[in-house]
Amino acid sequence: MRNLSAFIFIFLVHFFCAQNVYLTKVEKTHDNTDKFLYKINEKTEGAEYLGEIEVQGFSKEDAEIFSLIYKKAKEIGANTFSLKPFESIDGSRQDFNPANYRFSLYYLPKEKLTDQKEYIYIFASSEKDQTIAINKKDYTISPRSYLELKTIPGEVYTLSTKKLLGSTIKVQPKQNSLNQYFRISSAKVKADETGTGGLNLKSGDIIGLEKSFAEFLSTIYTKQNQGN
Repeated sequence: MRNLSAFIFIFLVHFFCAQNVYLTKVEKTHDNTDKFLYKINEKTEGAEYLGEIEVQGFSKEDAEIFSLIYKKAKEIGANTFSLKPFESIDGSRQDFNPANYRFSLYYLPKEKLTDQKEYIYIFASSEKDQTIAINKKDYTISPRSYLELKTIPGEVYTLSTKKLLGSTIKVQPKQNSLNQYFRISSAKVKADETGTGGLNLKSGDIIGLEKSFAEFLSTIYTKQNQGN
């Protein structure tokens, strides 16, 4: 009887903590071979609406969830997405809920994509605050939050996690260089070798992120004031 109770408890924990990804609406499909899935504004001109995807349940495994979203999006040929907030009864937009959210999926020709440039993004996925020094200035990033730093072309930026066995990297953005994305974590993160929104450029506990995955994180994480 005790074993049965334990089994039921474990099952319920997994059930309520599980995160599911559903393709809830398909308006049309598009045939293309684009490997990326970038974030756009819902009013981006030229974006062709394809459908809608919904995530139900909370999970800390962001890479796994993005992989599921990516696969569902590619089933209908989407290469871009935007957050589609749920609405309250009065028509107002609800605050973002990490346990239940949805994306609108689009196809946007590559030539109409606009890239933000000369920024560094730093994400913190840990369950506790993470401290990072940027050019010897300390920043504390809350769990599931990120910093957005405007860079000066040609200047060297030294990023350090300030731990005994932590990591230090240097980056030097050039004029009109594309954004760079990093994740800091005290845990080991396995690199995704599938090429579908994975992690790469691992340097200890500072991990370079592929743009599609990073833009997904910037949608579900909270932007943090640099004064924190």
